[in-house]
Amino acid sequence: MSQGRKLRAGLIGLGAMGRNHGRVLSGLDGVELVGIVDPAGDPNGVLRAPVVPQLDDLLALGIDYAVVACPTALHEQVGLELARNGVCALIEKPLAQSVEAASRLVDAFESAGLVAGVGHIERYNPALQNLRTRLEAGELGEVFQVVTRRQGPFPHRIADVGVVMDLATHDIDLTAWVTGHDYASVSARTVSRSGRLHEDMVAVVGQLTDGTMVNHLVNWLSPLKERSTVITGDKGCFVADTLTADLTFYANAAIDTEWEALRAFRGVAEGDMVRYAIPKREPLLVEHERFRDAVEGKESDIVTLRQGLRTVQVAAALLRSATDGSTVDVRRGDPSVATEVVVPS
Repeated sequence: MSQGRKLRAGLIGLGAMGRNHGRVLSGLDGVELVGIVDPAGDPNGVLRAPVVPQLDDLLALGIDYAVVACPTALHEQVGLELARNGVCALIEKPLAQSVEAASRLVDAFESAGLVAGVGHIERYNPALQNLRTRLEAGELGEVFQVVTRRQGPFPHRIADVGVVMDLATHDIDLTAWVTGHDYASVSARTVSRSGRLHEDMVAVVGQLTDGTMVNHLVNWLSPLKERSTVITGDKGCFVADTLTADLTFYANAAIDTEWEALRAFRGVAEGDMVRYAIPKREPLLVEHERFRDAVEGKESDIVTLRQGLRTVQVAAALLRSATDGSTVDVRRGDPSVATEVVVPS
């Protein structure tokens, strides 16, 4: 690309998330939003870019990359067409609605030599970024357990996937990324209480490859909106609230006891609590800056399609576990991982 030329970006989908992508793209340094695809048009008329009905119309405008924010069921079709036309892509999470579809997207973009990423936005949450840095520095010591809670009212924007693919994929990705360890096994139970075809609550127990215990509680049946990640280790625990981007550390305290009966118990005591002051930039803006830099050929930390595929594999294993009551081995190299069940549509 020529020096000083702005990247030409397109947006596919003007739903709730698509409008946020459009807002960020409209003001992103070094990028020009040149067109938007949505058959329904732009009823709000806020974005200053032409809205066209078909992907072919957007491609005709000439774009360097596209943000794919259409329904999950369309990710594969849209992504493959972008890859065929030599267009880089940032695809909203989940990468696709099945392991097979996600694998085809990985193959298409890698064989074309194109930059492509997945919009797992929690990686750019300031609390989790700060937490990851502290874990890498050994501030928690050995990690014992990761517990996430992600619940709130039903998002009416979602129609084609259940709570596992829509919300639990956040927790799957952030857990593997923050700890630096992959999933080894998962077991899950789901329920559907809203009358929809898909599950709307899931409880997960899992283990990472280093032995760390993992628990996820995810639903969209609660009037309480909660986004919590708690990581416990031998020096205490970190609590990240990704709604407020706050990070708090609860330290273990070494307190001597004169009670003889308790001397043999090797437990922990409540120590100091520290709430960190951290810069709080908008995660979506940071995500776009990182992807823009990657398209420009700069070294940049983006969520790769292969990482997005791995998350879909684990999510599909959760649905399989919930269906047959099994504990599913999801370690890399297990042949069953590559052919997991298709997410119901």
